[in-house]
Amino acid sequence: MSHPAGKVLALLELLQAHHTLPGPELARRLGVDGRTVRRYADTLAQLGVPVAATRGRYGGYRLQPGYKLPPLMFTEDEGVAVVLGLLAADRLGLATERYAGASALAKLRRVLPAGLAGRIAALEESLGFTLRQPRSPAGAATPVLLALGEAVAGRYRVGLAYRNWRGGRGDRDLDPYGVVFHGGRWYVTGRDHARGQIRTFRLDRIGSVTPRPNTFEVPDGFDPVVQVTQGLASVPYRWQVEVRIAAPPDQVRSAIPPTAGTLRERDGGTRLDCRAENLDGMARMLAGLPWPFTVDAPDELRVALAAHAARLADYAGRR
Repeated sequence: MSHPAGKVLALLELLQAHHTLPGPELARRLGVDGRTVRRYADTLAQLGVPVAATRGRYGGYRLQPGYKLPPLMFTEDEGVAVVLGLLAADRLGLATERYAGASALAKLRRVLPAGLAGRIAALEESLGFTLRQPRSPAGAATPVLLALGEAVAGRYRVGLAYRNWRGGRGDRDLDPYGVVFHGGRWYVTGRDHARGQIRTFRLDRIGSVTPRPNTFEVPDGFDPVVQVTQGLASVPYRWQVEVRIAAPPDQVRSAIPPTAGTLRERDGGTRLDCRAENLDGMARMLAGLPWPFTVDAPDELRVALAAHAARLADYAGRR
């Protein structure tokens, strides 16, 4: 940006992105001298943007705390990136409060340049997603999500006001190791001090989060995503399924999602242990694998596979 107005806007963007920047650093980034930086700062002040200048070793320029910034200015690439992110979040059920994504998208449309807004609107109308929104997405309350994110980053214990699946309410003390979005729901996983073990809780069932003075360390090698997905895969269902697949686990993982069950190396192949409520769905998943497999349990799964194979043979014979 060689035009003075462009340099003034560039100064504003730098001050938005950094708490404080020294005058020499601003001059270097803007390609001007220190006196010109002061003039640009005065221009921002005349426009109502409160820029504070401090002297000394740690001095520099910064925006006054609490200042509410004017509507954001996006380049074309930035505008498209933000809109695509909001659309994807809405499609996946990723938003927190209901309608928050739609509200944010409406506000964004109002501040985009007319030309860019029109092009993005055309993109929205023609855009398709292969990932579908879950049938019953459960958003988390924004204060709950933010509070848990801070606790995970700060590694401090929290108290949870929690409602279980039966509707019963109680308090939990949790060392939160990670927050995970999966299958249209938000989860937090960590050490539950009431049970003395690692557990997973749904955020849409948490009424409030209270910081505790206690701190913790996350166990070495702990992966919140693996913990949540494997924990959900072990939830009791009607059928216990055991299958041996003639391929190594690294290959099988590309075809079987972690939520479907636990994959372990066994005799050069893979052992799949999972639970299922509907064996017809399990039969369809196994029939889609490109490797031979053997069903160890239950016998009813063999029946479901045979029925599925008979249907396919019938379809193949039709003319």
